[in-house]
Amino acid sequence: MGRFLSFSFVFLSVLCLLPLNLVVALPLHTSSRWIVDEDGGRVKLACVNWPADKESAVASGLGHRPIGSISERIAAAGFNCVRLAFPVLLAADQSLASLTVRKSFQRLGLLDSLAGFQANNPSMLDLPLISAYQAVVSSLAENNLMVIIDSQLRSEPCFQGSGINPDLWVKGLTRLATMFSRVPNVVGMCLRNELRNVKDWYRYMQKGAEAVHSANPDVLVIISGLGDGIDLSFLLNQQLELTFTGKLVLEMRWRGSLAGRARETGNPNKVCGRVVNSLMRRGGVLLQKGWPLMVVNELGADDNRHLNCFFGLAAELDFDWALGTLEETNGLMNLKNSSFSQRISALQDAGPNASGNKHHIIISHPSTDQCILRKSMYEPLQLGPCTQSEAWGYTPQKTLKLKGTYFCLQAVGLGKPGKLSIICNLPGSNWEIGSSDSKMYLSTKLGDGTTVCLDADSSNHIVTVTCKCSSRDHKCDPGSQWFKIADIYLSLFTKTNSSDQPS
Repeated sequence: MGRFLSFSFVFLSVLCLLPLNLVVALPLHTSSRWIVDEDGGRVKLACVNWPADKESAVASGLGHRPIGSISERIAAAGFNCVRLAFPVLLAADQSLASLTVRKSFQRLGLLDSLAGFQANNPSMLDLPLISAYQAVVSSLAENNLMVIIDSQLRSEPCFQGSGINPDLWVKGLTRLATMFSRVPNVVGMCLRNELRNVKDWYRYMQKGAEAVHSANPDVLVIISGLGDGIDLSFLLNQQLELTFTGKLVLEMRWRGSLAGRARETGNPNKVCGRVVNSLMRRGGVLLQKGWPLMVVNELGADDNRHLNCFFGLAAELDFDWALGTLEETNGLMNLKNSSFSQRISALQDAGPNASGNKHHIIISHPSTDQCILRKSMYEPLQLGPCTQSEAWGYTPQKTLKLKGTYFCLQAVGLGKPGKLSIICNLPGSNWEIGSSDSKMYLSTKLGDGTTVCLDADSSNHIVTVTCKCSSRDHKCDPGSQWFKIADIYLSLFTKTNSSDQPS
């Protein structure tokens, strides 16, 4: 045990000296519903989930690609953060934590994994498991990526017949928090135990949160809800009593179970509407009441219809988020996809920030994460970077106007480009926002009574066409017609008093 502690201390000492060139001033804390840096500036976490193998306790993908290559590609894809899974009981069991990666594979008979690790990350093969985890954190730091330790259990759920002692869980959290107390890019710890009743949730989340904060007051304490992490609604009636403020962040998971059986067979508009309504009812409403909230999408980055729904809500509510998982086969997900990287960067730029003062609205297009722009009075409206969007306004007469001008958005015919007009009382000028279950169609009626929806064609020009997916067809894709109205706050964030629990 002494040898393990000595090795771990030396490794962490080196880790603490690594250069970290993040553009944010660490550590992070919360101010009302926002995560902010030490200077009070908004920090929007855009994370990718990096799981660990539940048997070997080693970060997935390292048997297929060098650790540096994976870290570089995560950063290049536009993420600023990694939710790095770690079996929390590994920290509580020093005999297991001191087991080397090689011996962990050997005792499980994972010889193919052993060979892959030898080929791609040979320098890590004889590290203790705990040190291998620290090596991953180090590689992420070298690529200016923040880390949230996603403390998971190797046997779930935590306290429901699994034979796991809750005190051992708290012990593991404490050691893990202490271990990374001097590592600046570790900005948060997620307490995940998937409890099944409210009484146990308050009891153990309080214990876990206090233990983490006591051991490492710099990290954000991120807590998930009941069951599969999809229910925090009980906090509307009773807050979590803690001795500290400015560090608590709530977490909800965006899972297929939110849509029920309709996920595979339902109309995409209905499925999206059901997922959003379920998420808001089970805890998303807490964001609107001033609680900081991270939403973790576990459906994967290759599920475009559900991803468009997720990005639409992310643009509208501007929550911090985590996406997908790195594939165990190559550790890359689809990070090599340049359009996907552009979507992540666009989502980081779009949406409100923490200013709370002067603002306007944009018209966001979730499937591209771009916004409607005008180049000139004579050119067609088109999609472009949301940072270049002018201010729109939605009037009581349901017209969409460019603020400071007389121009409004108008449909002039089926299959025709949408245009700007100064005559805003004509047919095709009044836009319905909530005309579908997803609440992401912008529709209007032409002079002959035909209903058309706003759409983005293959050249990213804005056109008005027949609304898609009006039937029960579960295979249709309405993504090109999904738009979201989102607020953009223009002034810089003014520092306010930190508060985790709104009054």
